[in-house]
Amino acid sequence: MPVKLTEVARQAGVSLATASRVLNGSSRTPAADIAERVKTAAEELGYVANAQAQALARSTTGLVGLVVHDIADPYFSAIAHGVQQASLDTHHQVLLAGTDIEGDAGSPGGAELAAVNAFISYRTDAIILAASRLLDEDPRLIKALSQYIKNGGRVVTLGVSSIPEAQVVNVENHDGAAALAGALLEQGIGRFVILAGPHERNTARIRVEGFTERLAQADLQPLAVVHGAFTSQGGYDSTLEYLDTLGTGAEFDAALKPDGGSPLCILAANDVMALGAMTALRSRGLRIPEDVQVAGFDDIPTLRDHFPGLTTYRLPLEDIGRMAAHVALVPSAKQPPAVTGAVVLRESAGATVPQGN
Repeated sequence: MPVKLTEVARQAGVSLATASRVLNGSSRTPAADIAERVKTAAEELGYVANAQAQALARSTTGLVGLVVHDIADPYFSAIAHGVQQASLDTHHQVLLAGTDIEGDAGSPGGAELAAVNAFISYRTDAIILAASRLLDEDPRLIKALSQYIKNGGRVVTLGVSSIPEAQVVNVENHDGAAALAGALLEQGIGRFVILAGPHERNTARIRVEGFTERLAQADLQPLAVVHGAFTSQGGYDSTLEYLDTLGTGAEFDAALKPDGGSPLCILAANDVMALGAMTALRSRGLRIPEDVQVAGFDDIPTLRDHFPGLTTYRLPLEDIGRMAAHVALVPSAKQPPAVTGAVVLRESAGATVPQGN
């Protein structure tokens, strides 16, 4: 049986109220010798404080909820690490939920809504939505979070959303995508296939807009824009879908690299899709970058384990997580400036000397 607070109070020789003030964090602090007596008694008896009682005493649970799409995705794990680091600075613990397995009978956004409702029921001090926001948010999610904010909770999204009064950490996805496309053009690449991810996700859509607008400035259009999941499997499937349109044999070879034509580059809206594309290319016997070049976006930490090195646009992912937690947990925090990154050219897009790590 768990040790009760009344037992701690009895052993310490104090009232139940005094024991509660010491162990549950009340602003009314007993004298130092009394507090020490209570803490010693709690330690000797193995008493564990009741989190709900502490929350009532402090008007805070010391918890922050973080919603990601896929816990195994290095993009989200890097952001989560940054959130955890900053949360510890304000004495908060992170509750983590992934949405890659849909809940609520498989309805769109069901897993995210279930996670948010759980965080609200645990009375978390803040909720951070790290997954890319939908073009059209679930009305049930908007209703739940609007009430949560009205009741004093704080909500932070990565990228713009239609959630009223949510704080936002903006990422320069459009300009970063344009910069990456521009760098590839300067490398002499003139033929692109874009792996666009899901159109309904703001991050994917905005990055694709950045790619296509920069290509249009050079009077170019992508050979194809292929939509699919924002995952490695999505990149794999989308690449094979495009390759299957090129025919076979000599027809395939001519379409892949016309005589005297510029190399073909698969430009993916994130790194994990680009890695899936590389696997798909190898499955068809194609070499990277000799036959097809590849570029991604984000510069996820695990890229150092892949060869050839992937050309990408580097975002400070852990810093993004730290910013989100700071905005969520420090009420006086101001809206941070938009997060920018830098193009990193590596061997996958023909760079002879890899840049960065």
